[in-house]
Amino acid sequence: MNHKAIIVSAPSGAGKTTIVRHLLDHFQELQFSISACSRPKRSNESDGSDYYFMSADEFRQRIKQEEFVEWQEVYAGNYYGTLKSELDRIWSTQKVPIFDVDVYGGLNLKKYFGAESLALFIQPPSIEILEDRLRNRGSENEETLKKRLDKAAQELSVANSFDRIVVNDDISSACEQVNLEVSLFLTKHNS
Repeated sequence: MNHKAIIVSAPSGAGKTTIVRHLLDHFQELQFSISACSRPKRSNESDGSDYYFMSADEFRQRIKQEEFVEWQEVYAGNYYGTLKSELDRIWSTQKVPIFDVDVYGGLNLKKYFGAESLALFIQPPSIEILEDRLRNRGSENEETLKKRLDKAAQELSVANSFDRIVVNDDISSACEQVNLEVSLFLTKHNS
């Protein structure tokens, strides 16, 4: 396999989606890899653009048929994963997939791509700041907030398994840092 990949992972609320959007705006050779998921579609989301939405039963069936590069049951009954067909779609356009995935999905992708990938871990400055960011989103109740913070603590413990850790205490600085990392990676791997 000689296909490059950019993997961006972080605890929920650390800023990974903002950073992925920034990278897509700055690197024409990147294309967003649309994940599959079994959670319900939100009102502002569309199938085939934000996610490939499917039922948990369909997701499990596709696991059995080995249609995923990687997958995780991120929360009970909510599966997320990367379809092999999605990578084929991106590679057929001569683009490099960029992944916006949870931490364990990122580690699985890193294992799959090996040296052909750049795995970035976006780290919040602290758990307290992460909690503030999640509260300010207005999308969490106390129960879901606790779940996300507990999960974040676990995820932070594996940050050193990624190629680079980028602390997002200022989004502009974090974007500058990932620009540099991605530019160096793409240049090095194109020569």
